[in-house]
Amino acid sequence: MKPAPYLVGVLDDTGSSAGRGLERWLRLATEDLLASGRLDREVELVHAEGLGLPQGTAANVQRAFGELVDHDVLLIVGPAIGDNALVATPLAEAAEVPTINWAGTERARGEWMFHLQVGSHEDESLVLARHLCDLGATRVGVIFDRSPIGRRHLSFFVDEAELLGLTIGATASIPPLAADAQAQLEAVAATDCDAVCYLGLGLSAPAVGRGLHAAGFEGPRAMNTAGLRGWDPAFAAEVDGFWYLDMASEHNEELRRLSERQQLSFREAAGASRGWDLGRLAAEGLARAPERTREGVRSGLELIKWLPAAEGYEGTQLGFGHRDRGALHGRYLVVRRWVGGESVEAR
Repeated sequence: MKPAPYLVGVLDDTGSSAGRGLERWLRLATEDLLASGRLDREVELVHAEGLGLPQGTAANVQRAFGELVDHDVLLIVGPAIGDNALVATPLAEAAEVPTINWAGTERARGEWMFHLQVGSHEDESLVLARHLCDLGATRVGVIFDRSPIGRRHLSFFVDEAELLGLTIGATASIPPLAADAQAQLEAVAATDCDAVCYLGLGLSAPAVGRGLHAAGFEGPRAMNTAGLRGWDPAFAAEVDGFWYLDMASEHNEELRRLSERQQLSFREAAGASRGWDLGRLAAEGLARAPERTREGVRSGLELIKWLPAAEGYEGTQLGFGHRDRGALHGRYLVVRRWVGGESVEAR
C-alpha cells in the first residue's frame, strides 16, 4: 500500500493563472527530492481560489484559506498580493498552519506565516530613492496607489529621501485600478520635479505612463516591482523608459542552471525564478520536517539555510530560522529598465 501523500495547499488570490502556474515548479522541486530519497511519499497539491484585493475581497481570501485548512493540508503556499497576505497572516496564526506567502510586505510574517519576498514595500522604496539620486535627481514627484501597499511604499520612500537630501516636490494618490491619471500627473509635472516615481501594485501603472507622456515629462521615471508586469509586452509598451525593480539577473548562476535545465529564455526564466524558489522552499520544508505534522513542517522550514536563490543578484540566499521569516537574504532587488520592450539590467 502506498503511503498517504503530503497535502500542500495552493491559495490563488489573483484570479489569474498565477496559482496554477506555480504547480509546475512545486512539482519539479518535490520530484527532485523524491528522486533523491529525501522525500518518502508523493506530494498532492490542493488548490483553492479566492479573488482577493484589489479586484476582489478579503472575505474571498478568508474562505479559500479556510477550505485548505479544512482539507488538512500540512502547508499552504500563497497569497501573492501584499494586501491579501496581511489578511491571511492572522488566519495562519489562528489555525497553526505553516504558510509561505509570496508577496511584498514584511508585515505578513508570524510564527506560522513565512514570506518569500516578491519585492518589498519596505526595501524597494530605499533602493529606488538611492537609484534616483545616482541618476542625479534632486526633486522627485511621487504617484502612489491609494491602498495599504501604496501608502507603505510612500512612507519608506519619504524617509529615505530625507536621509539622502532628496526633495519630495509633490505627491498624488490614484485608485489602484485607475485607468486615467492625467490630472494627477499634470499636477506633479507642474511642480518642477526632475524625476517621477510610481509606487503601487502596478495595475494603474499604464495610466501613469500615459499621463507622463501626455504631460511631456522627459526626466528619469521609476517604479517599484510593479514593473515586473512589463514581462507582458503590452504593459512594457506603456511604461517604456521606466527604471524599475526586478528579481532576476542574467548573472545569477542558479537562474542560469534553471534556464539550461528547462530550456528557458531569460524572459521565461525571469518569470519562473520565484516559482522555482518557492517550490524549493516548500519541498525542503517537507523534507526537513522532523515529523509529518504541521508543527513538524514549520520546524522543517526553519531548518532551511544557505540555499542558492534563483532570484536576485548572484550570491542571494534562501533560508529561514528561529523568528526569521524572510526567505531572501542579500541583494535580491535588481535594478532594471524597460527600453523598447526589453528589460535591461542597470550597470
